[in-house]
Amino acid sequence: DGKAELISPVQDFMGFSPDPSDPKTLYASGHPAGGGNLGFIASTDNGVTWDQISPGANGPVDFHQMTVSSADPQVLYGAYGALQVSRDAGKTWSIVGPLPEKLIDLAASAKNADTIYAATEAGLSVSKDGGQSWETIVHGAPVSLVEVTSDGSVYAFILGRGLVRSAEADMDFAPVSSGLGDRILLHLAVDPADKDRIFVASHQGDILASTDGGASWTELGH
Repeated sequence: DGKAELISPVQDFMGFSPDPSDPKTLYASGHPAGGGNLGFIASTDNGVTWDQISPGANGPVDFHQMTVSSADPQVLYGAYGALQVSRDAGKTWSIVGPLPEKLIDLAASAKNADTIYAATEAGLSVSKDGGQSWETIVHGAPVSLVEVTSDGSVYAFILGRGLVRSAEADMDFAPVSSGLGDRILLHLAVDPADKDRIFVASHQGDILASTDGGASWTELGH
């Protein structure tokens, strides 16, 4: 309905990801109100209370980008100086290797837990070996977000092209919407029960909703 309610203490969440297998479980990282790093934290009551599950490798970490694999929700990736991975739902973490340069966003594949996508200032990259090596699949323009839905659709916002979508199988991106004005999208979520119901947040601080797969948008709260 466009209304928001504060439900937990104020903390600076940088990485934030829901568990694709349990809608009540949320994962986050960032900074507590008093400063420092949160490590890897989780809530099992829709975000009301939070507990540190692990400090992360060489932590406490401050994952600015984080993602959970819907192919295997035990597998999570986080960015803290290097790429880290957990294969036990965040209890333990190990360092995989260097991050793609000028990283903006991470998204795990819905088809294979070892496949992850990286949105960067130079384009969109994919790793098929759990982050050990990367291949650029969209060149020449900054990509401000990447998100993978449970059905294997990859969404990305490419500056100069707008919001695009592709199936993971072919990586052939097609435009989703041209009705977003001069907004740069930073976050996207698709209703798992209705793929045409999409929510996005922009660099202007507004949240938009679509019920027709992105053909048209309504600003929440108005």
